[in-house]
Amino acid sequence: MSVNSKNTSVLVVGSTGFLGMEICRQLVHTGKNVKALVRSSTDPAKVKTLQKLGVETMEGDLKNTASIKKAIDGVGAIISTASSTLSRQEGDSIESVDKDGQLNLVQIARDGGVKQFIFISVYPMTQESPLQRAKRKVENELFESKMNYTILQSGYFMEVWFGPAVGFDFPNSKVTIYGEGKNKLSWISLTDVAAIAVASLDNEAARNSVFQLGGPEALSPLEVVRIFEKHAGSEFVIEHVPVAALQAQKTSATDSLSESFAALMLNYAEGDNININEIRKVYPFRLTSVMDYVQRLPVKHEI
Repeated sequence: MSVNSKNTSVLVVGSTGFLGMEICRQLVHTGKNVKALVRSSTDPAKVKTLQKLGVETMEGDLKNTASIKKAIDGVGAIISTASSTLSRQEGDSIESVDKDGQLNLVQIARDGGVKQFIFISVYPMTQESPLQRAKRKVENELFESKMNYTILQSGYFMEVWFGPAVGFDFPNSKVTIYGEGKNKLSWISLTDVAAIAVASLDNEAARNSVFQLGGPEALSPLEVVRIFEKHAGSEFVIEHVPVAALQAQKTSATDSLSESFAALMLNYAEGDNININEIRKVYPFRLTSVMDYVQRLPVKHEI
């Protein structure tokens, strides 16, 4: 495919996920021409939401080379959030989506004349996993691609880790904590990750750069629970999953997704140390604190 001199659109891959949808909203708000890659099996309501925003939806799949080649026509930049970790369909796995699918996308984008590629990754964790290995392979492919790249290695999303999918049941004042819950994590809101991704477009300060993304304040899981308790006006029932149990879960995992989630929970137990000084120079806008996030939630008696 030849380079198109009219490459003006931004293609969002992973557009129907929580982060991808937010990126699409923010791109439209800034006046960008936005395309979104959606699969034929995607929930029609999500596709309609994107279209109502003014996003042009393109049917395709990371595992289908022809559909990707078609989708990048007229595209100058790609923002990819696609992952099999939270949203899976038949044939999806860390190997097929997070590794091979993303590698396929990078290679087609490079050959198709895409100028900029923004990749949502994970920060370097001490616990190795198939997910982390897949992300690093894609990063290495971007390094060699000669495209202008920005790699955003994010910490733990508030919207995921303060939600019921991982045992944080705010409406019922119950929470599962992995490990003792005393080590601090740099929780970050996906709205901020979306804003950083959007602000990376055509940004010389973000060109060919890797940034680790964390929130404005590191807090332990137990400190987070205390903030939620104060907001709810009631104490939470806390269940701890011992580190030994998490290690056993990782060792005995029979698939890459289970192994990766166990690794994420072990890293949660260990805490992180994300220094945000560098990202504040490039992205100086206000970041969402845990307190900000909690104050947006309804109090318990309103739920």
